[in-house]
Amino acid sequence: MQVRLDVEGVRARFSALQRPFAFLDGPAGTQVPDEVIDAISGYLRESNANVGGQFETSRRTGELVTAAHEAAARFLGCSADEVIFGPSMTSLNFNLTRTVGRELEACDEIVVTRLDHDANVAPWLELAHDRELVVRFADSDLSDLEDQLSERTRVVAFPWASNALGTLVDAHRICELAHEAGALAWIDAVHYAPHGPIDVAAVDADVLLCSPYKFCGPHLGLAFVHRRLLDRWRPYKVRPAPGYETGTAQHELLAGFVAAVGYLDSLGWEAITAHERELGGRFLEGLPERITLYGPSSMEGRVPTFALNVDGRSPAEVAAHLGERGIFVWDGDYYAVEAMQRLGLENGAVRVGIVHYNTEGEVDRVLAELRAL
Repeated sequence: MQVRLDVEGVRARFSALQRPFAFLDGPAGTQVPDEVIDAISGYLRESNANVGGQFETSRRTGELVTAAHEAAARFLGCSADEVIFGPSMTSLNFNLTRTVGRELEACDEIVVTRLDHDANVAPWLELAHDRELVVRFADSDLSDLEDQLSERTRVVAFPWASNALGTLVDAHRICELAHEAGALAWIDAVHYAPHGPIDVAAVDADVLLCSPYKFCGPHLGLAFVHRRLLDRWRPYKVRPAPGYETGTAQHELLAGFVAAVGYLDSLGWEAITAHERELGGRFLEGLPERITLYGPSSMEGRVPTFALNVDGRSPAEVAAHLGERGIFVWDGDYYAVEAMQRLGLENGAVRVGIVHYNTEGEVDRVLAELRAL
């Protein structure tokens, strides 16, 4: 029996959604429920301190740090001591790629994909420049990725879902291929995380990164790193800082993160994914003929993120037209540099990004405007 999402009940938890706007820009950052905002402000109002002090607010902050790691462990399916927080996924990835770079040698190879957001490409390109490594690009299908592997492959970096095309990949199979080649499996789950449950043990990831602001939390970076790697690597950080976190954490945002995980837990992934799949199907079925869609043409093998163009109109023109009518979408390349180059889209594409708090009415509203263009 399918669990249905109470969309109106969900939307009532967001002050941001009590306005006549259709927020279809979720891939660039979701709206935030009031309980997350209250957790952030509540921490600053009642518990603001650094850790390690012999007084009440410092002890509360220490308890919050522990709670945040435990919430992240539940969210990712790992141990609390395998969790790392940082200012953003990008900054975390630059830090972690530099860390693994200590053990790489000239001519070692990194495989990335053309589906990736640049946050899982540029750090490897920069590391390759510094360490004389080789970066190989794989197309979106597994056979091409497999062809890129060699005895020199040390890391396979890939996205669980494309932030441009919405395409899902078989994360478990790619991890298998990486490990068969003796390489690390390094997953960018930023775009997947709002749309489905993560279990790093089930997919056998070595490293996985995501961004809480994509799943109704604050601007933070979150990473899982397998314990065997944490024990082996030497991190870039100040000496007194525990673990792999470089220094003092953004404690108020950790409070918001704990609340965001609690919010998602209260809904359940089954209800979230069923609702998003229904909305995505409605959108695809209603697309007018003069629209060019990039990526899967059904909800099989994708999340409800849609890159498209309208004949005779630039992506910026379409996004501006919709924005003037209170429908918020994105245009350009959204940092999916390789995907747009591969498709030959110099100006990128319009991106419509559906998340669980969107409604059938909002889907119909954007379709009506696309038909009228």
